[in-house]
Amino acid sequence: MYRYERAGVVQGLLRVRGMTQDDAHIFCRPDQVEDEVNGVLDLTFFLLKSFGFDEYDVMLSTRPDKAVGEAHQWDLATASLRSTLQARGIEYGVDEGGGAFYGPKIDVHIRDAIGRLWQCTTVQFDFNLPERFGLTYVGEDGREHRPYMVHRALLGSLERFMGVLIEHYGGAFPTWLAPVQAEVVPIAERHLEYARRVEAQAADAGLRAHVDARNERMNAKIRDAQLQKIPYMLVVGDREANAGTAAVRLRSGENLGAMPIPQVIERIASENGPA
Repeated sequence: MYRYERAGVVQGLLRVRGMTQDDAHIFCRPDQVEDEVNGVLDLTFFLLKSFGFDEYDVMLSTRPDKAVGEAHQWDLATASLRSTLQARGIEYGVDEGGGAFYGPKIDVHIRDAIGRLWQCTTVQFDFNLPERFGLTYVGEDGREHRPYMVHRALLGSLERFMGVLIEHYGGAFPTWLAPVQAEVVPIAERHLEYARRVEAQAADAGLRAHVDARNERMNAKIRDAQLQKIPYMLVVGDREANAGTAAVRLRSGENLGAMPIPQVIERIASENGPA
């Protein structure tokens, strides 16, 4: 999607002119609306919790002055959104008249590392598209009816979500999310072959490992890995190659000492999934 933002308001990944959205459209009967909205909210809060977000504001936006759709449709849709939030015990604000012209919505604004709110998740009714596409279903009465459409974007703009995520963790992603989970650091060139074997074992276990094969001093490699906020550094030299171990360091600077490679892999793998 594209939006011609003014140059002064474009801001890194957080506000862009070209964006990618995880849109989906759910077509349902009026009596299915609340269950479908609940399902979307279940998935929304599961995702936010998995990524480590537990601070967010929820807003219910109602019918604007200019809108499509019948009044009874708006009333049913708005009541469904409201009762769903209330049944879940979610505190929310109301943006009177803040809905789109084609339907009311729930917006979830997540809070970043410095307290700013960013709209990400949207659960939105759309009375326009089912009409324009001429969509119908046959009800129990044997007659044709127009379905309701629930539009949902869970993460919203993927670019914005990634920007908020990077700032939320300050780049120090949890192990399951880190692009590189373990940096293998050979002390000298002669240890490179063993380092490659450690990297291969980690990869076979589904981990994201990388060998720093640069012609640099060990301390420089460790420092660079810490600056990149890689969760684990596996230092290997003569002693480790002979014993089948690695000297394990964390990005925090903590030194865990020598550990057998299977034990190292097991430890990293135990963190390799969202809570």
